[in-house]
Amino acid sequence: MNLRIDKRQNDEMRRVQITKDYIQTAEGCVLIEVGNTRVLCAATLESTVPQFLKGSGKGWVTAEYAMLPRATETRTQREVMKGKQTGRTMEIQRLVGRSLRAVVDLAAMGERSIIVDCDVLQADGGTRTASITGAFIAMALVMERMVNFGTLQKLPLLDYLAATSVGMVDGAPMLDLCYSEDSRAEVDMNVVLTGGGKFVEVQASAEQKSFDDEQMEGMLALARSGIASLVEMQKTFVRLP
Repeated sequence: MNLRIDKRQNDEMRRVQITKDYIQTAEGCVLIEVGNTRVLCAATLESTVPQFLKGSGKGWVTAEYAMLPRATETRTQREVMKGKQTGRTMEIQRLVGRSLRAVVDLAAMGERSIIVDCDVLQADGGTRTASITGAFIAMALVMERMVNFGTLQKLPLLDYLAATSVGMVDGAPMLDLCYSEDSRAEVDMNVVLTGGGKFVEVQASAEQKSFDDEQMEGMLALARSGIASLVEMQKTFVRLP
């Protein structure tokens, strides 16, 4: 097995570091670093829900995603200056929101909302998967505070949640692609799993070549391994009953 550009094996994650309470103004916050990708995930608790949930007794979890202008090597104009979000931004924040909701008992939240802002400080591939992994912790920290203050009787969480990228690069399956690998991958895949190993979302695209069942299974096996290690890290911040 050949070493990659950053000296990793094909089945090796980049170094992951998670810093709790990176900013102290949010109800729940972590900075997640996956290699050179850094995402600030800050969660906010609100005592309202969207109009379609009013009177239902159910809560809501959603997310917003943005990238700082110099998160990339060349400056990207702020979307607010363009007057609208790009399709990529909307797609990613919807992915993060629905992934989080997959492991939340919304009925147990009451009519409250948690909004997780995922801001990319530096991008080197895997920003959406890092956002999901970090957003879960930020959201769970808010829920822990709600339990500690007596707002909730128990955590309304059904399982852990984490995500990673995999792909086929130079004909070989690789785990946790950095930007240089992602930009030349024949196949690009993002996988979101619960702590119990159930699928929440799989996004797979043949960027240059189609792929077969064996390659698909190889990439999913790598994703499961990487996500299992991320879930173990999450358990140092959040303990489910």
